[in-house]
Amino acid sequence: MFFFLSKVLDLVVDPLWWALLPTTVGVVLLARARRRRLALGLGLVGFGLGALFLASLPFVSNRLWFSLEGGVQSTLRPDVTYDAVVLLGGVVTPQGSTLDAPAYNDNFERLLAVRELLLSGKAKVAIVSGGQLGRGLRTEAQYDVEELQRLGVPAAQLIVEPKANNTRENATESKALLEQLGAKQVLLVTSAFHVPRAQGCFRAVGIEGDWLPVDYRLRDPAFDTHLVPRGEYLAQSTRALREWLGRAVYRVLGYTK
Repeated sequence: MFFFLSKVLDLVVDPLWWALLPTTVGVVLLARARRRRLALGLGLVGFGLGALFLASLPFVSNRLWFSLEGGVQSTLRPDVTYDAVVLLGGVVTPQGSTLDAPAYNDNFERLLAVRELLLSGKAKVAIVSGGQLGRGLRTEAQYDVEELQRLGVPAAQLIVEPKANNTRENATESKALLEQLGAKQVLLVTSAFHVPRAQGCFRAVGIEGDWLPVDYRLRDPAFDTHLVPRGEYLAQSTRALREWLGRAVYRVLGYTK
């Protein structure tokens, strides 16, 4: 049910659908050329094209991302050696991945941050959380662990958590492993935009760890040389709106605290 609901609501916050549906209906009404429907048809077409235009503007996209990341700060304590660091999944993209060769996305900085924490002695072990990616592929946790080993992290410092398929499950599955380790000092690593939702999930299961946000997308919304609409900003606006939707859905379902 959760999976189905998330896919349906995902379309609700997609600016492309805000444009396609009203514009299509508007064109149909205009094609019938009835005076009563003319104003409505023009209005719908205008709304659709306006939504597409606004969502493609750098200013709009950047403000959306800044609203997600603006208040997020690291609580990492430099004088603490953490019993465990938790790496939240979301680094591997199923599209382009094969059984032996994962396709990493722009969340890859999460992986690099965990590597640095382990090799510098800031954390004793890492719980690498991430479930099944799809048919013919392995779990994300397995891919991430292998990559960390290639980057020089000893296998003894890596714990695979292969069941979590979303942020809530990152929290519930990691909690069991943290309890087995007896970990008292815990550090959690994810992208800056993802921290508020992830923090709420871990708090809901009783884990009040420190947080290391990485992979900031926008530290200064005013710094951008582009002024006109671009396709890349439409994609970024859509991603930002999806994260806001995720926060709202998780709150309604009681997954966050």
